[in-house]
Amino acid sequence: MEELDKNSPFKTPEGYFDNLTDKLKDKLSEEKLNLPEGVDFTVPEDYFDNLKNSIQEKITLSETKVVQLHPYKRYYVAAASIAAIFVMLIGLNWNATGETTWDDLANADIETYFDTNELGLTTFEIAEVLPIDELEIDDILENQFEEENVIDYLNENIDDIKDLNLEDYE
Repeated sequence: MEELDKNSPFKTPEGYFDNLTDKLKDKLSEEKLNLPEGVDFTVPEDYFDNLKNSIQEKITLSETKVVQLHPYKRYYVAAASIAAIFVMLIGLNWNATGETTWDDLANADIETYFDTNELGLTTFEIAEVLPIDELEIDDILENQFEEENVIDYLNENIDDIKDLNLEDYE
């Protein structure tokens, strides 16, 4: 706490606050309160009966005008929002290189997506979606599978590879 100013002109006598409450109680109990006698506060007749009506009259009669303090701010906000939209459209078109196609995606990305996300589809549901009418035998024969990939797939998905009766397996 800051120290009090020693040169303050306000001083209290010693022991002033020691018995202050007792002195006040004694003084209040001895003396009669000095309230003026004969002064009554009266309410006019029918005051509370007409109070509601007089308040309603004052409320309906006084109609205040609303003055906008800064009406020009609305125009600034509208201009700023239009400018922001304009800048965003230019910025988006400036950096746009075109639409992303399936050719842009790497095969590894597609495989990773299918490995990490569970589709929740059974093989029968996938077979229903595939367009078999457009599929030709040449499409299947052109895809040559490497023997290592087939063996790896079988190792991961088959419990006992010996049940397949393959002659040369690793």
